[in-house]
Amino acid sequence: MNNSLSQRGQTASQSALRIDFEAYFEAVKNLYHETENPEGSFPLNIAENKLSWPILKTHMMQLANQHAIPNWVANYTNSTGSITFRDKVASFYSKFLTGCKINPEHLALSAGSTSVIDLTSWILGEPGDVAVFPAPCYPVYKQDIQNKSGLERYDLITHHHIKDIENGPLLSVDHLNKALKDIENKGKRFRILVITNPDNPTGGMYPQSKLNEFADWCISHNIHMIVNEIYGLSLINTQHPELKDDYPAPVTFYSFANIMQKKQSEYLHHWYALSKDFGASGFRVGMVYSLNKTFIEAYHNLNGPSMVSNYTQWMFELVFSDEDFVEKYIKTNQQLLTENYLIVVRLLRRLKVPYAPAQGSLFVWLDLSEFLKENTQTLETKLWNDLYNQTGILLTPGNGFGHTQHGQFRLVHSCFSQKELEVAMDRLAQFIKNKRKS
Repeated sequence: MNNSLSQRGQTASQSALRIDFEAYFEAVKNLYHETENPEGSFPLNIAENKLSWPILKTHMMQLANQHAIPNWVANYTNSTGSITFRDKVASFYSKFLTGCKINPEHLALSAGSTSVIDLTSWILGEPGDVAVFPAPCYPVYKQDIQNKSGLERYDLITHHHIKDIENGPLLSVDHLNKALKDIENKGKRFRILVITNPDNPTGGMYPQSKLNEFADWCISHNIHMIVNEIYGLSLINTQHPELKDDYPAPVTFYSFANIMQKKQSEYLHHWYALSKDFGASGFRVGMVYSLNKTFIEAYHNLNGPSMVSNYTQWMFELVFSDEDFVEKYIKTNQQLLTENYLIVVRLLRRLKVPYAPAQGSLFVWLDLSEFLKENTQTLETKLWNDLYNQTGILLTPGNGFGHTQHGQFRLVHSCFSQKELEVAMDRLAQFIKNKRKS
């Protein structure tokens, strides 16, 4: 026990952010390269989109050479983002993401989506309040809402087997009613419902009708509903000839901002960031959009430690000003994501490995539970380690996603080029064949 720390500090020193980080940084030191390191590793566990970064990087370098840095970049700006940048973000939202007019006065920016989630949780909930997430769901949400805000995560089980979600998410109002009853029976308060759309890890999409139902339910129960559209432009071409049979009833992405505009409720909020759709996680730009004036005022007063760098704001202000580039970039990025997604799906189909058809995101949620003698976390972790140690392929383990069936993993297909990803899939295929033989 280190008595020099506060109890909070002591707890934080013993709380890892995520269980696969150590393995990830180990794998990064030994990355695969066709000629220089052909036996290297494939970390496919961190949600990074590296496919379109060369396009964005080239464009940013051109912009930096063409424009002098304005003086305001070196000065203090509004804690929720400079006025000019929020104007550009609002225009970008309106044209490319939400499809409805966005008032920049209702936008606030922080240094990455983690800061947005952390601060939103701090403002909306009290310690011990419950935030509900349909399972399986991104595991680090737990730390994001809990480390500082003290909220508790509730994994809402809607299904047990991966085949159950082959047509998309199953969340219903009945599920919400059951969760509410369960939480209240424990003497807790259901304070926030968080939906990621497209979903992480399944890539499923919520239709407009369901989002409307959930919004009405939350408003009627004084529960805050937040939709995270961080993958809102990372869409898969569900009409691709090789993919369309996976989607008998494809869902068109519909931004929750439209529902917020219609309902004008203080209980509805929207998250976004530039880390996934633009592959710019290192730039640290997260956004929250809310029509709750008091929420935005609180955010303004608390966001000082999490402000976005002015240089970053200026650079993306230039990027968003070139709408022709943005439109072309989004189209190219979706094409590249679809091509990489196809590489993974072809293998899984050939080997008859179950997976959830994704309509968006950077992931394939797949099921290797056939290799578990029992449905336990211990055997899942062993399988995860065996795969990495024998092939160099590092997937996101199922631990922490909140589902009931062990042996399911998240594969991030946007970390490597098509050629490199094919090598990784060859290794995965050989691993599966060997396991079946043994």
